[in-house]
Amino acid sequence: MMPGMSIELGRGTGPLKGVKVVEIAGIGPGPHACMILADLGADVIRIERPGGQALAGGGPHMLLNRGRPSVALDLKNPDAVETVLTLVENADVLVEGMRPGVAERLGFGPEACHERNERLVYGRMTGWGQDGPFAQVAGHDMNYIAITGALHGLGQDRSRPHFPGNLVGDFGGGSTYLVIGILAALLEARVSNRGQVVDAAIVDGTTHLNTMTAAFLASGGFKEERASNLLDGGVPYYDVYETADGKHMSVGALEPQFYAEFVRLLGIEHTAPDRNDADRADALRTLIAETFRQRTQAEWVAVFEGTDACVAGIIPLTAAAEHPHIRARGTLVHHDGYLQPAPAPRFSRTGATIGRLAESAGDSTREALAAWGVTNADELIATGAAVQAPPGQ
Repeated sequence: MMPGMSIELGRGTGPLKGVKVVEIAGIGPGPHACMILADLGADVIRIERPGGQALAGGGPHMLLNRGRPSVALDLKNPDAVETVLTLVENADVLVEGMRPGVAERLGFGPEACHERNERLVYGRMTGWGQDGPFAQVAGHDMNYIAITGALHGLGQDRSRPHFPGNLVGDFGGGSTYLVIGILAALLEARVSNRGQVVDAAIVDGTTHLNTMTAAFLASGGFKEERASNLLDGGVPYYDVYETADGKHMSVGALEPQFYAEFVRLLGIEHTAPDRNDADRADALRTLIAETFRQRTQAEWVAVFEGTDACVAGIIPLTAAAEHPHIRARGTLVHHDGYLQPAPAPRFSRTGATIGRLAESAGDSTREALAAWGVTNADELIATGAAVQAPPGQ
């Protein structure tokens, strides 16, 4: 559906059909969480500042904003805040990602919202959390994961850690845990008839993601040093290797039966040192590396694809769309002219679908407010409390 067209609630196909979410727009994990909720069928109304987010931009290419209409409200205007509270009265969830205390100062903090709707689940997305000595400090993904112990172990370079974009913090420890918290609180509210605040902090979620590392550490055999352990490149049979054309292969042949298949297909089963001989680990790694450099990535993919050797070529996003497995499952799709991930996970009966195009701030102010039962949209626009973007902007 194009921006500006009529909006009808309850059109989602996923298991959250009928759940109503008010999103106070932010950047990164908050929009990603609301994209997930919208993909899963929820009716999400996105409240943005006039002009949109400084770092995020807008328009159909901003895929994190897909699936929900955009309403531009000046939240420093009391009438705009009253509009948010009106939306809250019939909502199940509100999501905001401001610094602790900002929503309260603006007038739509948890207490004000729960006065209007005691069943509301109030989702809060921050990096540091709602309390603690850093709660009011600015930060970004790598800062949050830095103090959790997660960033220290990332990468195979012993001299410095390497960060994987903002996947671990913003989306792994952030939006994913916010959605988990919202869904759990929604289930509990069905029993108690009371909502609650979900304090989703990236530092908390990232630390929780890192439970296996904590378990390895507890076992006494884990080294807090990169490229020194089972899953960080410390062993030659779980690592990345360059091919003849400068591309790379991922090797994850951990179990003995998979390793046996790996060395057989690589052609080194008779020359490879014993993988359990720590003194010959460097020799094994060198042999594997030299062998991979003898053929191109495509040639090695042809050797390993479809086997139990646990080897796969490393490819960029655009190539991933053409991978036979990704293509067969429709994991990446061309939708509305853009390559983008399909909704996840899958459901047998209430399949999720991608909704309307991502919008720029205020593309659907009038239509979305009307669909949610706000009857004074024109008055709000006339006074500047709300902004309707011109058609085609």
